[in-house]
Amino acid sequence: MKQGKVWGHTECILSNSSVEVHRIEGKAGHKCSEHKHTNKWNAFYVESGHLIIRIWQQDQGLIDETHLFSGDSTSVSPGLYHQFVVVEDTVAFEYYWSEFEINDIVRRTSGS
Repeated sequence: MKQGKVWGHTECILSNSSVEVHRIEGKAGHKCSEHKHTNKWNAFYVESGHLIIRIWQQDQGLIDETHLFSGDSTSVSPGLYHQFVVVEDTVAFEYYWSEFEINDIVRRTSGS
């Protein structure tokens, strides 16, 4: 399903309980909102064009900027505010996935 955005449009290609894949077309001079995903990783692969991926680090408040051109990719960890900026008309793929925390047990007592 294709969905219009202020920065262009997105189309979901695959969505299930483990992963989502979207094809995005961005218009030069536009950007998405500053946002974060509580549990999902977010990755970008640029087919054509130029995107800047901005990431606000939790502790430092600094912005990391990664420039992506055709064939480049990067990912954003869960819990970090991020944004993409469309420098020139761009076609990219956006991936989302979650990872299970292997050591997620918190013991209140010891067994006996």
